[in-house]
Amino acid sequence: MSELPVTARPRPRAFWADVRFLLGIALVIVSIAGVWFVVAAARQTAPVFAAARTIVPGQAVDADDLRVVEVALGPLEDAYASPATLTPGAVATRTVAAGELVPRDAVGDAAQARTTTIVIRSATAVPAVVAAGATVEVWAAPQLERGVYDTPRILVASATVVSVDRDESMMGSAGTAVELVISRADVAAALAAVADGSSLSVVPSSGTTP
Repeated sequence: MSELPVTARPRPRAFWADVRFLLGIALVIVSIAGVWFVVAAARQTAPVFAAARTIVPGQAVDADDLRVVEVALGPLEDAYASPATLTPGAVATRTVAAGELVPRDAVGDAAQARTTTIVIRSATAVPAVVAAGATVEVWAAPQLERGVYDTPRILVASATVVSVDRDESMMGSAGTAVELVISRADVAAALAAVADGSSLSVVPSSGTTP
């Protein structure tokens, strides 16, 4: 009597193989979702302010000084001033160059401003590098007698230029008029130097850029 052939039964697929397959699919899905999220986030922009012109400390900031730009900032969005955060009557607390995005901490309440503006006439020529936004020193040579001056000394160690009037065509003008932002702590000394006829000079600080 012949024996019937025995058919080999297939071995059941290991469970861990199915898990690995499913895990691979899950990783692919997560990877695709991650790429989509990064691309979507990069495309999201927010309206923030950029300086339309150079803004100097103590200057009242209004619509003419700013322009709205759409920028993809991601988590840094809250670090910059926007139409939603700017309050009426705000003033600049530091220099913001033309075209630069305006940081929120560069604009503050006018009541808390620690600077003010003053106009002086420089007895010496003001270099071309001295323009709006430049940082300068103010030197003063006290007048000993008419036409005789003492050794110059630093009167204001750091001031920011608001404007420079180099128009020498006006009759009776003496020197270049420079409008400066200075600390309120320096106001008394500066006004005293102007009043006593000291010879004042505006000198660019090291590394000054307009």
